[in-house]
Amino acid sequence: MAGPSDKARFYLEQGVSELNELERKKVFTRDEISSIAKRRSEFEHIINARGSLPSDYVRYIDFEKNVDALRRKRIKRLGVKSTGSGARTIFFLFNRGTRKFSGDLGLWMEYIEFARKEKAYKKLNEILTSVVRLHSTKPELWIYAAQYFMDTQADITNARSYMQRGLRFCKRSENLWLEYAKLETIYIAKIAGRRRILGLDMDRDHTVANDDHDADMIALPAITAEDINPTLGQDDGVDEVALNNLANAPILTGAIPIAVFDSAMKQFQPDAELAEQFFQMFAEFDQLPCLKHLLQHVLDHLVESSPDSVHTTMCTVRLDLLGIRPTSPEFPSLLRKALDALSSAMRDHPAGKSRLSQFAICLVLPYYRMCDEEMVDPSIEKVLLSSLRKYSRLLEEAESSDGATIAALAESLGRDGKSENAERLVRSSMKQWGTNATLQQLHSA
Repeated sequence: MAGPSDKARFYLEQGVSELNELERKKVFTRDEISSIAKRRSEFEHIINARGSLPSDYVRYIDFEKNVDALRRKRIKRLGVKSTGSGARTIFFLFNRGTRKFSGDLGLWMEYIEFARKEKAYKKLNEILTSVVRLHSTKPELWIYAAQYFMDTQADITNARSYMQRGLRFCKRSENLWLEYAKLETIYIAKIAGRRRILGLDMDRDHTVANDDHDADMIALPAITAEDINPTLGQDDGVDEVALNNLANAPILTGAIPIAVFDSAMKQFQPDAELAEQFFQMFAEFDQLPCLKHLLQHVLDHLVESSPDSVHTTMCTVRLDLLGIRPTSPEFPSLLRKALDALSSAMRDHPAGKSRLSQFAICLVLPYYRMCDEEMVDPSIEKVLLSSLRKYSRLLEEAESSDGATIAALAESLGRDGKSENAERLVRSSMKQWGTNATLQQLHSA
């Protein structure tokens, strides 16, 4: 059996011709070539020795990245023909490292990110296939792979396949179920967006997903190739006929996300909190044509399974105010109904006071912000500000803090891209908790 030195010598000899060519074309000087060879020899002896670590491979790879970056700059400056192995050496090192330390997810993720940066899509497909086989119980890997195929290659078939296979191994991962439903909802939003641009919007009858699920897979509504594109083989840009046919297919009615939600509820039943998470996730897609149908389906499930829970109350309030502007005639009565429902839920569920208060704040903030943008009745603006301060006070009382919880909520809103809502919350809270250092920093910012 070859020892570490023999292995190191074998791998070093493979790079000799490349170094000679770089010296001959004056990309690197003789001293630089000697330095590179010496460093490679050191790294090869380290990683081939007993007791080597994934970090040793990372340091070696970082060194090769620096060498390759310098090589590319020199080639561009000198105007010589491209020479050297480039990224191939780095890919080879990643491959050796992940084979030796197949359980190190950090090394795998660096491998994946490098392949994405190099746009080596064929190689990336192979890497993703290998990593999910080795770590099939890691839901984050299945999610990453599905999002890659959806975002980078717009390949819903492969993305859906990764999610389905992931759920076979990670049935108890709530996040995986949520991300799968989100993936399907994004797909609907993209198709609906294209139809809107082409002026193909039309009313559709809502259909419900098939409830006949087997033990391993989610039974998705059947969509044939003819449903999507009856004129396969045409290559003349956007197929308006195909998009128009999709109006009558189950996909645009939200049937697939509903099927995912129903399967998740069977897996975790009863879980009102998870159902509410589905509701909140769907509600983020405010331009989705089938949004109300999706939300109503989730609410119907909550009313049937957990009619008295705080989660059912929050979803009911959110759905009642869906799409209502503060200038609408029905807004005052709906707002009063929502605030009464929240107050009643707090009396019935004292333990949920913090969650309900936070929900109420996030509910009121967007409407309060709209008061500056639209001609809103001053009395409504006064009620919104009063409600905002009331629930902020209740949230602080529930958490026994002095403005820290409000500051944390404002920071969370800022991270979620809702900076205007965060600003309103900070301004409305300064009178009550102006001494809080974090709030002072947020206010000054």
